[in-house]
Amino acid sequence: MSEPKIAFIGAGNMAGAIIGGLIAKGYAKDKICAADPLAENLQKLQQSYGISGYQNNDEAIAEAEVVILAIKPQIMAKVAEQIKGAINARQPLVISIAAGITLSSLQHWLGDRLAMVRCMPNTPALVLSGATALFANDCVSEQQKGWADQLLSAIGLALWVEDEAQLDAVTAVSGSGPAYLFLVMEAMISAGEQLGLDKTLAEQLTLQTALGAAKMAMASDVDAAELRRRVTSPGGTTAAALQVFEEGQFQQLFSDALSAAEARSKAMAKELGA
Repeated sequence: MSEPKIAFIGAGNMAGAIIGGLIAKGYAKDKICAADPLAENLQKLQQSYGISGYQNNDEAIAEAEVVILAIKPQIMAKVAEQIKGAINARQPLVISIAAGITLSSLQHWLGDRLAMVRCMPNTPALVLSGATALFANDCVSEQQKGWADQLLSAIGLALWVEDEAQLDAVTAVSGSGPAYLFLVMEAMISAGEQLGLDKTLAEQLTLQTALGAAKMAMASDVDAAELRRRVTSPGGTTAAALQVFEEGQFQQLFSDALSAAEARSKAMAKELGA
């Protein structure tokens, strides 16, 4: 795979995660730059990874083959207006990682004949264990699709969806998903303390259990339901705990929660879009 010149618009945590993942996989530092109005953000990336930094977006875009919009969705319209001229002059692949900003909105702000990919990464990208879903518009070439896959695979799993509307569900499952699992960990640690464990011990046991369960699920040739059944002996301790979850309608609660997240994703697209 070739190494296109990449410009990040925005130098925050997610930009840093992608840049770190790329460099860890051997990507050339001189082919990566970032632009951000905050000098401290640029300095952090420059010191950590040795890339070029600009406070002017147009300078960063000038030679880029890929432009990654790593900015907050609330300021996307404003930034898009500022960089529209430079983007159309250069005609790069534009990749947006902003939640709730549809390709139709980006096309309205930047131009409707640009190659664009919208994706939804999640925060475990910061430790190169992210899960990202991607969707490309019709202007994206096979080479550009390969570039997008290469860049997002640097921070974990990258999967393509066939319909942009699926990204709302992706946001509910994996985009917001780490927070659900952190909540479960938080609850387990607290319950462990209530049962008499030292907080540090309860925390270490909980985090290692979460890590081990995830590794087992990823390595297994059976689904999560079967793995649950295999560790649940009839009349045993696990069965007693799971019965409480079932009586509390745990699965329905999760379904309702993810539906709320998906609905909010759709609402954000209307609130923040063109």
